[in-house]
Amino acid sequence: MSMDNLVRIIEKSQLKEVPQFRPGDTVRVHVRVREGDKERIQAYEGIVIAIRGSGVSKTFTVRRVAAGGIGVERIFPLYAPTIEKVEVIKKGRVRRAKLYYLRNVKGKVKIKERK
Repeated sequence: MSMDNLVRIIEKSQLKEVPQFRPGDTVRVHVRVREGDKERIQAYEGIVIAIRGSGVSKTFTVRRVAAGGIGVERIFPLYAPTIEKVEVIKKGRVRRAKLYYLRNVKGKVKIKERK
């Protein structure tokens, strides 16, 4: 058994069940937040604008418009222990894999719904 196979087996054991989502989908990510010795779960909802990597190092970028019309992006490692769960709220229909053009769109972003 080679080292590469061993790494793959260990990585596979680290993967957890996450729903299928694509760029353009609106998701709600439940993140564990530690404040002092207390821990709570905070929801972060927005549009997935990018997914990159593979295996345990897979990450996805979620963008939302916060108060004051300021866009906030956050990159989440898909299999991080800090992520409680990912819910798909709406499935979007887009024609590209990276939606970086949404950074230049002002106001509420309209993405057609995928059936």
